Amino acid sequence: MLQQPQPDDFVLATGIPHSVQQLLEIAFSYVGLDWKKYVEIDPALVRPTETKLLYGDASKARKILGWKPKVNFKKLIEMMVDSDLALLSQTIAMPIAAAAAGD
Repeated sequence: MLQQPQPDDFVLATGIPHSVQQLLEIAFSYVGLDWKKYVEIDPALVRPTETKLLYGDASKARKILGWKPKVNFKKLIEMMVDSDLALLSQTIAMPIAAAAAGD
């Protein structure tokens, strides 16, 4: 995208629709948890069933850039969880290291 002569907007997507529930199932099961024990659903905030599926259309990126996805949805969610866990471990380690340095 950055190598193009003219700036433009591109959608990068698999073109396969996924639900929030699928995301939750993958993320929580990846760390050995049942999402239903940790997520509360407020029925007032649930959208009515959509008649049209929403998904990203990457045809422009494929046509102009020759782009195609290399990572599927499950792997992407696992990568995101790994990143969050790494950040969390750093956040926890910082105060411990600071406390140890003060001893």
